[in-house]
Amino acid sequence: METEHIKVKVWDLPTRFFHWGMVALMALLWWSAEVGEMQWHQIFAYSLLILIGFRLLWGLIGSDTARFSHFVHHPKVVFEYLKDVRAKGVSVVLGHNPMGGYMVIVLIAIISLQLITGLFATDDVFTEGPLYSYVSADTASFLTWLHKMNFNLILALSAVHVLAVVVHALKGDKLVGAMLSGYKRVSKVEHAKSETQLVFKSHWLALIVLLIIAGVVFTYLMWPIVQVL
Repeated sequence: METEHIKVKVWDLPTRFFHWGMVALMALLWWSAEVGEMQWHQIFAYSLLILIGFRLLWGLIGSDTARFSHFVHHPKVVFEYLKDVRAKGVSVVLGHNPMGGYMVIVLIAIISLQLITGLFATDDVFTEGPLYSYVSADTASFLTWLHKMNFNLILALSAVHVLAVVVHALKGDKLVGAMLSGYKRVSKVEHAKSETQLVFKSHWLALIVLLIIAGVVFTYLMWPIVQVL
């Protein structure tokens, strides 16, 4: 007998906007650094800063599946989830699964480190981060080195993330489709067992939060660069 499935809303628009916006900006940051377009590199970096700032706030006040409290669990819960996966295969979770939740935190942390070190970095030619003059030359040199090396870690973790998505897709849990549409197909039985009633916050609230952060970053960091482009 074929299992009956239903569509369940899992991801709100602000969370999906952050996810795909971050993917696009990381690609643009790599490109701009490779070709030496450092002014554009800074603009893309500050755009990413806006997204990260928004995601951190949305993780506190946003929709259920966007909240850190929804997917950041005690390590014991993660180990139990992994044992269950090994015994039964990939299980469908409404939102980030316990292991995926840790990956989200790690990715946000290392991207935040990338942004912070970039504020002090220099290319030793024309471009310096806005906080470069506040540290010694040795400190700036170290942070510039860390900025470059940390990108390799971002690439490695991104590869792990993509591999995990592929594994889930092969086992029937289509994470990419859900992050595009916001909806996930789950069996009626699984949905009934979860007893989860997800609450989604207003898109207007997300827009207000995003515009406030964007206004601050644009005024103090982006505008001086835009003026000379």
